[in-house]
Amino acid sequence: MRHLRRKLTLRANGDRLVLVKRKQERIEHVWMKAFLWALYRPDYPESAVEVDVGDKYKPDVVALDRRRGRPRFWGEAGHVGPDKIEALLERYAATHFALAKWDAPLDPIREPVEAAVHDVTRRAPVDLLRFPPDSGERFLDGKGRVSVSWDEVGWIRVGDAEA
Repeated sequence: MRHLRRKLTLRANGDRLVLVKRKQERIEHVWMKAFLWALYRPDYPESAVEVDVGDKYKPDVVALDRRRGRPRFWGEAGHVGPDKIEALLERYAATHFALAKWDAPLDPIREPVEAAVHDVTRRAPVDLLRFPPDSGERFLDGKGRVSVSWDEVGWIRVGDAEA
């Protein structure tokens, strides 16, 4: 599926999300942000896409604690290096993380996540997700409705912490 539009208006779980595709950004990256938002929205209804949290790093999807202003949920779509993983998991031990890949095996990212989780005391889980190559066609309809479920994506929860 080829998209030329820069602005995508999507709907999921009764909510609306407007995303802007940057010129250098792959459409799959935009879709992963939407899919993460849709999957985690029931648990984090305040979640938003590309909100600055005052950190060196900016999450693709985030839900902030209203009282403290710290992330309760942090979603990353696409490449995340081991240094970033280690820094974020240590800095935000009480934050539920989700790291998503497009049609890529999860084992290469699982190793640095497990190492980082092993080195810190976490109070929230880390989820690794793999979206299949046909996700754009499967999870988006022509009217911008996102319909994705946990049964349709590959995912692994790392660590023993519960959300």
